[in-house]
Amino acid sequence: MIPLQFLAPVVIMGWLFAACPAYTQTPYYQGKTITVMQGRDPGGTGDMRARAITQFLPKYIPGNPTIVHEYMPGRGGLRVANQMYAANRPDGLTIGSVGAGMLSTPVLGETGAKYDIAKFYYLGAPDSGGQYIFYTRKEIGVSSLEKLRSTPGIRIGAQSVGHSNYNIPRILAYLLGMKEPRFVTGYASPEIDAAIMRGELDGRMNQADSLLKNNLDWVEKGLVDFHVILQIPKGVKHPRFGHIPEMESFARSEIERKVVTLQRTFRMFGSPFVFPPATPKERVEILQEAMRKVFQDPLFPKEFKKLVGDVPDIVLPEVLEKSVKEIPREPEVIELLKKLASPDPLPPS
Repeated sequence: MIPLQFLAPVVIMGWLFAACPAYTQTPYYQGKTITVMQGRDPGGTGDMRARAITQFLPKYIPGNPTIVHEYMPGRGGLRVANQMYAANRPDGLTIGSVGAGMLSTPVLGETGAKYDIAKFYYLGAPDSGGQYIFYTRKEIGVSSLEKLRSTPGIRIGAQSVGHSNYNIPRILAYLLGMKEPRFVTGYASPEIDAAIMRGELDGRMNQADSLLKNNLDWVEKGLVDFHVILQIPKGVKHPRFGHIPEMESFARSEIERKVVTLQRTFRMFGSPFVFPPATPKERVEILQEAMRKVFQDPLFPKEFKKLVGDVPDIVLPEVLEKSVKEIPREPEVIELLKKLASPDPLPPS
């Protein structure tokens, strides 16, 4: 027992030590510099997406560190992913900003990936790619799914083989059993829409928000017929196209359902921020929480649009981590997706 006459001074001294900055714990990030390693060249859209985030990030990290950017372009961020995975000092001071190829390359068994995607820590991404909707021009008279299935030779525009706007409608055509669809590549996105209106193409897969932004009059005037949407993430209905059937509903087997899941995850992954394996858990949690707060900042969407020219499609850390854990890895699923994403004729439905 401490005599009462000695108790008050002890309490007072405790208050003084707690209140004095010299005796409080200094935040780990105070006075430090975080380097964002970008798997791309400076100045492009991906760079602007990353910089839109890092403008706000120090504000929400205790200690308000400085953030700098370095660039290591190559194979959609593969070089950065390899370097991050092999990091000798995973001290929470280096963040990777990579592309969706970081996920698809090892899953599809392509060469060059020297890492395990499940061992990274995921901090979030500003660009899930949004939801994709398939539409055809009104003049061809394909106003129902039955007509879409039975009309031969529908010309579908896309940028290139392997592009999301090529892979997703190829999967759809396979699921629906469309008759001899023709996939025409070599367009930029605005050129596809122009070719549809000129009658050179019949339809396309496009981001729903891009359609509303660039061609709202098509929707309001009924110039196109809408058929199928790919929800990203699954279960999130688009406010304008929530009534359109979801693509996975046309899967006839578990393998086909997983093919849709695989493509959905590739597109949703966007350009994530990652920490290397063995990064101390408390620093991972600090950065994950800081990213959540950036995404909630009312000024973030405005700055993102100013730099990127589009609105962010946010993917939270826990969504990325869950998607990586649940991504299909069965050989037959991967093989089917590879066939559907190739320039070869579609396999029999």
